[in-house]
Amino acid sequence: MCTQLFDPKVDYIFKNIFGSEKHPKILISFLNACIKSEHPITEVRIKNTEINKEHIEESFSRLDVLATTQDGEIINIEMQRADEKNMVKRSLYYWSKIFSGEYKGKGRYSSLPRTICINILDFKLLDEEKFHNVYILKNKENNNMLTDTLELHFVEIPKMKEIDQNDMLSLWTAFLDDPNNHKLVELEAKYEELHEAKIELARLSRDPKEAQIYRMREDAINERRNFFLETLDKGLKEGREKGLKEGIEKGLKEGRKKEQIKIAKSLLDILDIETISIKTGLSVDEVKELK
Repeated sequence: MCTQLFDPKVDYIFKNIFGSEKHPKILISFLNACIKSEHPITEVRIKNTEINKEHIEESFSRLDVLATTQDGEIINIEMQRADEKNMVKRSLYYWSKIFSGEYKGKGRYSSLPRTICINILDFKLLDEEKFHNVYILKNKENNNMLTDTLELHFVEIPKMKEIDQNDMLSLWTAFLDDPNNHKLVELEAKYEELHEAKIELARLSRDPKEAQIYRMREDAINERRNFFLETLDKGLKEGREKGLKEGIEKGLKEGRKKEQIKIAKSLLDILDIETISIKTGLSVDEVKELK
């Protein structure tokens, strides 16, 4: 009987596969596939390997992967399944926290490292056709780069339509989307790290203790998603009710205005402008415009 594999997009599972000190080759492969640097990453040190129980049950906790490379670069990877309408600013916020945290530790601006945030999304976010988009700081007029210190990646899983066997990021994205994809199974023998990730996912999926934690984390994620949807629905309802009330008030106001103008026009031939203004509530200038 085949074991039903866990969803690797659940951040707890993602962190156990890509953020484990036992499997550095998996993370290195993914990072090189994503960043595509002229100087490939050869070593990583994962800075946040521990997963506390309260982080599993807390729906608003982040189970991200934070690592440094052999060149001192800092890379943060976050797996996000639900669109909470704040992803870009959220990514900038966490980038700034990581970056400023390095200053507190070193105390010199010149020693601040290149900091990269990679956001893997199970929803469409950007108005771009490609599933992988990278943002850096550039001159608005001539496109010259200011610095490579800030780099934001967005990998939108639903946008990847076909697997490109020559692009490792395409393979990793396909793995996250569906680890049972038959095309991936055929390629596992060719790509050692992909095979290693599949084996680790299968091991986690067979472990009763891991299954319990997996369900707890899924419940926490669903709780957060439901909270967001309920908050959104409440906001939309309040907005509609407010809009309806304002619409009625506006209609009544416009109706009163039309009636005032109608009465004023009927009095133009028999009363002076000042008296018409007093009788109808229109201003003197408004009455003058009717003549």
